[in-house]
Amino acid sequence: MSVHPVPSDFEARCNAAFEAVMWAMARPGLVRDLPTTGMAQLVEALIDRECAVYCAEPGLAELAEKTGALAVAPDRADHVFVDDIPDRLLTQLNCGTDLHPDDGATLIAKADFSNGPQLRLTGPGIDGHVVVSVGGLAHDFWQHRRRALRYPMGFEILLVDGARVLGIPRSTIVEVL
Repeated sequence: MSVHPVPSDFEARCNAAFEAVMWAMARPGLVRDLPTTGMAQLVEALIDRECAVYCAEPGLAELAEKTGALAVAPDRADHVFVDDIPDRLLTQLNCGTDLHPDDGATLIAKADFSNGPQLRLTGPGIDGHVVVSVGGLAHDFWQHRRRALRYPMGFEILLVDGARVLGIPRSTIVEVL
């Protein structure tokens, strides 16, 4: 007889959200299903007491605080949760350093995958290219992103549309079609 721990519903949901995020980042441009809707599940799955986090929405900020994470300004955050992306935000995000590019932030924002401009994504994890529609962002968002990145330094992006997530690592080249 083997004995193994059985995850609680909370643990199973967090594990499923974490797995969706990891696959979204490993295969940029392929939308992954999340166990529930909204960004709260990403706070639960990604944030712990070793993280510095910025949440624009008070309910998410309260949830992040319960994890023991340090609440900071966007320019000092490891994870930045926003509904709408202010114009200046991309220039404020931590992009890491030449020695530690992995210290770059992760921007988590709401988007709309049902309409919006089509994007051609190329880079690691993508076989050739993939075309996706992403709406709900400022019309010049991708231009600002391109100017803010200096690979290998940069920031990751997780876009959330209800119960779906799309990952765009700093290594992904985005062309607006």
